[in-house]
Amino acid sequence: MTFDLAVETVAHAVPTTWKVEEFRRHATLVDEVNAGGNMPLLSLASTGIVSPRSEEGGMGKQIPSEATIERYWITRPGNLVVNPMWLIGGGIGVSRIAGAVSPDYRVYKIGSELFPPFLHHLLRSRPYRDQYRLYTRAETTFDRRVSKQDFHPMPLLIPPLEEQHRIAEFLDIETARIDQLASHMKAQDDLLAVRRRSVMARAWVPDCPSVRLGYFLQLVTSGPRGWGDYVSDDGNLFFRSANLRRDSINPNLNSVVRVAPPESAVAESVRSMVRRGDVLVGITGANTGWVARADESVIGANVSQHVCLLRPATEVIDGTWLAYIISSPMVQEKLLGSQYGGTKTQLSLPDLRDLRVPLPRLEDQSALNRSIDSELAQIEGQRQLRQRQLALLAERRQALITAAVTGQLDVTKFRSTSDI
Repeated sequence: MTFDLAVETVAHAVPTTWKVEEFRRHATLVDEVNAGGNMPLLSLASTGIVSPRSEEGGMGKQIPSEATIERYWITRPGNLVVNPMWLIGGGIGVSRIAGAVSPDYRVYKIGSELFPPFLHHLLRSRPYRDQYRLYTRAETTFDRRVSKQDFHPMPLLIPPLEEQHRIAEFLDIETARIDQLASHMKAQDDLLAVRRRSVMARAWVPDCPSVRLGYFLQLVTSGPRGWGDYVSDDGNLFFRSANLRRDSINPNLNSVVRVAPPESAVAESVRSMVRRGDVLVGITGANTGWVARADESVIGANVSQHVCLLRPATEVIDGTWLAYIISSPMVQEKLLGSQYGGTKTQLSLPDLRDLRVPLPRLEDQSALNRSIDSELAQIEGQRQLRQRQLALLAERRQALITAAVTGQLDVTKFRSTSDI
């Protein structure tokens, strides 16, 4: 047999009691459709878990038509579900429940020589993830689809059935422990977010007189409409809502673009250009209310129509304090909360201009900035440490799976991860 490149490396090194055979010898496509539309709709997560759709009463974010629902494939416990457009992102897993999945997916019934939980781990291991990437032609939705012609001849590493059971049981226990530890770490991240909001609340000094913010702003404006049409490789930086962060007042320049506005737009270009000390606020969509302080990286940039530029009177208001006060829970509630308890998805310039906040003295603002900066730096350090720990756990999880399903690890020698 001629092996595919990514799996070939491990296929030649499996124990002599294992077989290496093509996937199509051990799996059959299921062609049972959801006629009548009675089966619950399921989704396949990138974690490999097949679960009921939760949004819109189980219909999902995009509600399919009745005719489409009747074309959904029925899957049953032990079937392999494959999302061929997202295999490189983890769109493959054995279902433990019955239901109906998208007609864009594939469902396979597994043969008797394979234990489905073992196959679940095998096809989610690193060599197979690398294999799926070799099968894709690009990163676009269409071109990253893994075809049946590539997937069906793919070699499988097949231990004796009893050994498959032992490997699957071992991995189920050990990955569950790793996942539980990761869940605890994510919960600690949530606590850090709560602590961050508490720190940001210090910018609100209740004993100070309340003022209308617009009285102390030199400029309240948003960028001109339609400038997205002028995005180019040169020109001015173009600060969009994508350059805001939810949990920081520092600009996010990971997705920065440049804009070359028309020559007739000189006045608009000058008006919407960022200066030192300016504060930028998202005013539309998912980033509404997110705040950035203009630092050296964005001075001279133009803002988009989805970003409000606030220019404080510097003899009264410090730009950093202004960014913190707008980010504080008190102001966010004022800006985003509606009369009926909903959340605004758009702010107007008067919303920001008419905002009333307590205004401490300039020297007190500076002191608050130093205190808040210091604590936020500590929180960010802990958050980054937690992210590194989570990344290491994910690497360990994947390494453990790969070692077990390729025969590099004799699972009979271990009782728990503490022994490894």
